[in-house]
Amino acid sequence: MAVYELNIQSLIPRIEEYLIKHRYKFLQQNPTRIIKTIYQNESFTNLLDFCLSKICEEPEILFDSENFTSLKAPIMELLLNRDDLCLEEIEIWDNLLKWTFAQNPTISKDVTKWNKEEVTVIMERTLHRYIHLVRFYHISSEDFHDKVYPLKEILPKDLINNLLTFYLAPNKRTNIDKKLPRKSKCDKYDSVIVNFQHFALFASWIDRKNNNYLRNIPYNFNLLYRSSSDGDTVKKFHEKTDNKGANIVIAKIKYTNQIIRGYNPLDWGGNYGYRSAPESFIFSFEDYKNTDTKKIGRVVEKEYAIYCYSNYGPTFGSNDNGGSCDLELRSSSNRWRSCPNSYPDIGIPRNYEIENYEVFQVVKKN
Repeated sequence: MAVYELNIQSLIPRIEEYLIKHRYKFLQQNPTRIIKTIYQNESFTNLLDFCLSKICEEPEILFDSENFTSLKAPIMELLLNRDDLCLEEIEIWDNLLKWTFAQNPTISKDVTKWNKEEVTVIMERTLHRYIHLVRFYHISSEDFHDKVYPLKEILPKDLINNLLTFYLAPNKRTNIDKKLPRKSKCDKYDSVIVNFQHFALFASWIDRKNNNYLRNIPYNFNLLYRSSSDGDTVKKFHEKTDNKGANIVIAKIKYTNQIIRGYNPLDWGGNYGYRSAPESFIFSFEDYKNTDTKKIGRVVEKEYAIYCYSNYGPTFGSNDNGGSCDLELRSSSNRWRSCPNSYPDIGIPRNYEIENYEVFQVVKKN
């Protein structure tokens, strides 16, 4: 590097200070290359520590980047060895496999097509140094069944046997030596419909940010109501959510991957009828598994933003056409309906069934 060529070591602390200050600009441009360069230069120890900490806090910077699979093995080992890596353990396993296959591009991802050489020579040698860093005992039994056990040929037999004991014989779990879960600083969200990426988007929309929040989301989202467990009735909805302040409603449409609903900056209590809420919005994800399918519609007729009545579930907008509100649930019919009036048309079906819906209280962090 130029610093070494000119022999001006005194500049290194200032370079580190500058790069840390402008971390998002430089780290997001090409995280793999930048981490590699910093790792190869021992003088940048502070900068390396900072970058690894930032990636652990916001792992999508690296793991969702185009060049993630070109990451050098020692750096991968450093990351997987950290207690603060902010990923679910199954996500760590998924990313490790993605990286491993990229190092061995001639190997099929279909395990049934592997020959003995591919299993014993290539895959085991590539994965060997990382297996002990994955905390398999903090992976759900379903994910173990679907994503780990099919690859048992490339994992140590004693590990597979211990995992089977762990999942199938709970009374014997105390005999298994397993690592503690990672001490992640990530926010956890009690949703069975969406994940942290959706909540990051919701927070960005609430604050009208052009750039999405990553992991430092400035709101707590506290579950108030879930129809599948609390009772799918308008009465139960009001019992759980009335007078709890700002909230976001998330609903999954039955027989599809679409999720919809909206943000109410007020509350659901009382028989007020229409309520003005200039900051309210509705949203849709055509495919909840892909956040790029998102659409947001901010209220146009602000005085009709929210409709509160004891015989209605979470309802947004007016019914100027004499039919349905923008998003409506009536207890008399228990039907979910939609008709653009006070909000833009964002592709929500006119009549639909809901598989499940949740309401989260939105509270600004201190």
